[in-house]
Amino acid sequence: MTPLVLLAAEPKSAEVTDWAGRLGWVAGLLLFVVFVYWLMRQGWKWRGSLQSDLPPLPEVPEAPGAARLTLSGRYHGSTTAGQWLDRIVAHGLGTRSRAELTLTDAGISVVRPGANDFLIPAGALREARLDKGIAGKVLTEGGLLVVTWAHGDKLLDSGFRSDRAAEHAAWVEALTHPNTASTTEGIAR
Repeated sequence: MTPLVLLAAEPKSAEVTDWAGRLGWVAGLLLFVVFVYWLMRQGWKWRGSLQSDLPPLPEVPEAPGAARLTLSGRYHGSTTAGQWLDRIVAHGLGTRSRAELTLTDAGISVVRPGANDFLIPAGALREARLDKGIAGKVLTEGGLLVVTWAHGDKLLDSGFRSDRAAEHAAWVEALTHPNTASTTEGIAR
């Protein structure tokens, strides 16, 4: 006989799948993923308890006044001013969501479906600028409207992105120079 026929003639059974071993690995992996998510949630809650000294957010008034500017877009979160990675999670400030911003004489009302609405009082506004990132969100240069405001004894940076990025410049101008009026033709002084 030739060697090829001898190899084919030897009895050999197919390998049997070890289902118990595979199921054990899958279960172990699932437990590990659940444990990691649990740790992340505990970290989020711990960060919130560390920031419990922040006072409650001002509520949006029933009649805030005439709207000077409006913006529809996304709220990307708040951080400690000047520290773009130090996310504030207390009172729902860490929750990303859709947002409708309205600038009035009372301040900036931030209406967020599915999250807590709040008011940034006019007296608390410090500055507005265009930036490229805030805690977990990095965009192109100038793609994010960042409003700096005082809340309690802390300065906060809150990041917003309009559905129409060209609106950001008008907001920076209106918040930096509150005595100017925005018109459809440009900025009137």
